[in-house]
Amino acid sequence: MKPPAPEQTLAPAHLEALRRALLLLERTSFATQLSEYAGRPANYVLRKMPKTINDRLNHIAEIAILKSLDVAIKSIKPASKRPPATKLSSLLAGISGGVGGFLGAAALPVELPLTTIVMLRAIADIARHHGENLSTIEGRLACVEVFALGDRGSNERMNLGYYASRALLSKFTKDASTFLTQRGVATASTPLVGGFVSEVASRFGAVVSERAAAGAIPVIGALGGATVNLIFMNHFQRIARGHFMVRRLERLYGTEVVQWHYMHLAKQQAKSAARTGE
Repeated sequence: MKPPAPEQTLAPAHLEALRRALLLLERTSFATQLSEYAGRPANYVLRKMPKTINDRLNHIAEIAILKSLDVAIKSIKPASKRPPATKLSSLLAGISGGVGGFLGAAALPVELPLTTIVMLRAIADIARHHGENLSTIEGRLACVEVFALGDRGSNERMNLGYYASRALLSKFTKDASTFLTQRGVATASTPLVGGFVSEVASRFGAVVSERAAAGAIPVIGALGGATVNLIFMNHFQRIARGHFMVRRLERLYGTEVVQWHYMHLAKQQAKSAARTGE
């Protein structure tokens, strides 16, 4: 990718905003945050989970994403001026997780879609705050895309940088956007929508599996379930803040310019981490 022309250089404040977005999008994974809380890597438990359980979790994740897409299309209010209600959303997610932790895995098919919708509304608030036009299908799909950007390393195929993940999603998003603009109905039985839902759900499901694995660690109970859900919610809110900060800069400078600066900052960060031994 060619360096941008001098007149396309980001203003200092915007470059600093992009640096913050990079840190939000590329740093601590959800699995790392769980291991810091539980004292034992969730991936250790995840490796021992039977394939049938993982398949079931992926199916539940797909249902949750389809429901959130339906909510995004039908009931997100584009004109709201209020600031992001992240604390209220985290509280609701904590209550939901506490109920799920008390009832166990049997509650997941009901609890996860509810939690995902709560998260979606928080993500939409963050999107509005950063100037996203939620009266468009594209803007609403960008909110649902956040669920596909939250995995950082639980699956080698998905362990990609932010822009690489977006590039893989772009075709599915474009196809779904075209269909939904014409029809306005979210149904997984339609290939153009089903492809988008499946792709987002496969990535979201990796994080859901880590969350479920944390529930198998002895220290996790009803109280622990609430805490894990707070970590879960805060993780995706962090991804949303980075995602919509980048999209706001793209509207100002163009995608190619912002992507070049993002990749340049990422290389600088990698070199710095290598020197300090992180």
